[in-house]
Amino acid sequence: MTKSSFLVAGAGAVGGAVLAVGTILALAATTGLPGTEAQVRNYLLGHPQILADMSNRLQEQQAASDDTARQLAVHRLGPKPFFDSRFAFLMGPANAKTTFVEFFDYNCPYCRASLPSVRKFIADHQKTARFAFIEFPIKGAASTVASRAAIAARKQPDKYLAFHFLLMGEEDLVDENTIYADARKAGIDVGKLKADMRNPSVDSAIADAHSLAAASKIDGTPAFIINGNVREGAVDDATVRRMLKAS
Repeated sequence: MTKSSFLVAGAGAVGGAVLAVGTILALAATTGLPGTEAQVRNYLLGHPQILADMSNRLQEQQAASDDTARQLAVHRLGPKPFFDSRFAFLMGPANAKTTFVEFFDYNCPYCRASLPSVRKFIADHQKTARFAFIEFPIKGAASTVASRAAIAARKQPDKYLAFHFLLMGEEDLVDENTIYADARKAGIDVGKLKADMRNPSVDSAIADAHSLAAASKIDGTPAFIINGNVREGAVDDATVRRMLKAS
């Protein structure tokens, strides 16, 4: 989590606690019992952990509501929109019963943390699953450049996946220097890559990915859809197995 997202989350928690306290005090005031509002206020001030517990509970309820809305949106869309070669890198049998979709950003720490499990799933299911990797840069200009490079790399056959793994395996900010260094490591012609990055279809692919994410109510990375089951957040091997079993 970035510093800014931490601050936003903190502000939301405080706001939720204030709202909850206000609701309790308002309810107390309507009971008509003398001193009830003051008693409630004094009790809460004497037990501040209650406010934290209330705020955490409100956040959990909101997260659950968001997850439900996201799952319903993906169910309504069906699998077809996610397997569009105009913006997704596709691999595996087109008629596979197992499907695996990932929305990601190369500068997302949770995407990076999920990489070992993603690679293992690919190795175990590359002949039996249909994969869609969707560039979804949301963490600034550097991420957008990285996604544009990765999309352009698809014009050099069999280079995308190696390039993708190199970028996702970085520990520091993926900037232009890192992008082109990793491209060379993947055997990519960097001159051609830069030329292909200027093709309008690259920016269209990113725009289409953002539109699909909005329709799916996906607003964070990584977001995984395995056999129609959605999860926003990092995954490990056990999480992936649970998503498979849920289908």
